[in-house]
Amino acid sequence: MLASMQGAVESGLLYALMALGVFITFRILDFPDLTVDGSFTTGAAIATVMTVSGTQPWLAIICAFLGGAAAGLCTGLLHTKGKVNGLLSGIIMMIALYSINLRIMGKPNVSLRNEMNAFDHIPVIAIGLLLAIGVKLLLDGFFKTDIGLSLRATGDNTRMIRSFGSNTDVTTIIGISLSNALVAASGGLIAHHLNYADNSMGIGMIVIGLASVIIGEAIFGAKTIFRATLAVVLGAVIYRIIYALALRVPGMEAQDMKLITAVIITFALVVPMARRAIKTKATAKKRTAEVLVNIRKAEGGGR
Repeated sequence: MLASMQGAVESGLLYALMALGVFITFRILDFPDLTVDGSFTTGAAIATVMTVSGTQPWLAIICAFLGGAAAGLCTGLLHTKGKVNGLLSGIIMMIALYSINLRIMGKPNVSLRNEMNAFDHIPVIAIGLLLAIGVKLLLDGFFKTDIGLSLRATGDNTRMIRSFGSNTDVTTIIGISLSNALVAASGGLIAHHLNYADNSMGIGMIVIGLASVIIGEAIFGAKTIFRATLAVVLGAVIYRIIYALALRVPGMEAQDMKLITAVIITFALVVPMARRAIKTKATAKKRTAEVLVNIRKAEGGGR
């Protein structure tokens, strides 16, 4: 059980980069980017193939980061310059990346066993913690810059930010590129953690990323950028812990992962909405009672 929880925390910290990438498009830009399912595998493919070819693991992961940024750039250009619907542009790029990833790997999967590994000399949990906190703080700083503020404003109200003379196409492209760069870097790290890359390993990543964002926000809130990014990191860890615990339930197997994810997301979405509905109803009831009391007082005074 202890080993299972440790593995869940390690995986959660590595997946946190992917969740932060999804947070940028899903929450900051309000952009439904399905490129994630393809760019995650792109990062894993680049990191493994370059490592097997003799490149230093961390340099390979940096190249994976850049590869993801290139994928995001293509999606952004399709949407902003090609005027393709946001959802459709992500789907097109995700389909294209399936073949591109196969080209990169040369076969459906590549093993990293007996090869150099990013985690050879430092524990996974230490690297994961350092990267998750480091990237979280860098994003916090980035969102306070002029470009970062423009990015946030673009997601909140595109028409308003355009009226101020800002180029929303550029900010959208930057946001989608940065998002997929983080996703691809996470894919590279996961590939090194698992010692292999597979062309289907990115399927469903957008759902896992959304689950991490939703769970984190439901538990920790998202009133400020600092709190929101922290919630995403913690949400990624909590999601992996819940998943690990769910697999230990009698009758549950690895093939039930998608079902478990769907249940977790449904729970994370429904509970906060139910709490808000109950709170709103209680507030309305309290106000109604106060109004009735004031009316009775007014009537009593009139007599």
